[in-house]
Amino acid sequence: QVRLVESGGGQVQPGGSLRLSCTASGGTVSFNGMGWFRRAPAKEREFVAAINWSNGRTYYTNSVKGRFTISLDDAKTTVHLQMNSLNPEDTAVYYCGAVAPGPLVSGSFYYGEAYDYWGQGTQVTVSS
Repeated sequence: QVRLVESGGGQVQPGGSLRLSCTASGGTVSFNGMGWFRRAPAKEREFVAAINWSNGRTYYTNSVKGRFTISLDDAKTTVHLQMNSLNPEDTAVYYCGAVAPGPLVSGSFYYGEAYDYWGQGTQVTVSS
């Protein structure tokens, strides 16, 4: 059974940085891609970023472009989300997800329904 475990959340002042990590273990660790979503208080889950396992292509929601960077380690078992220039609107629980191998509709990475595995989430709080 595949398990995803996030780490790296915490509290930071506006303008600060955090680096989230998500490590996959168990079963056969092979995915179409991995991504990050977030859920702020009283808001729906929101796509943040994703990366395609096979070609390394990355995807970002507009509000984080230029500030966040998603990457995979060489073993492709850990995905990182480097978050810079954080602002209070980035405050949320961040969830890591993974898309199992198989046919993939273009644009699927943007939608939570495409993800087969999820981590427990890690809290990110941006506050002065």
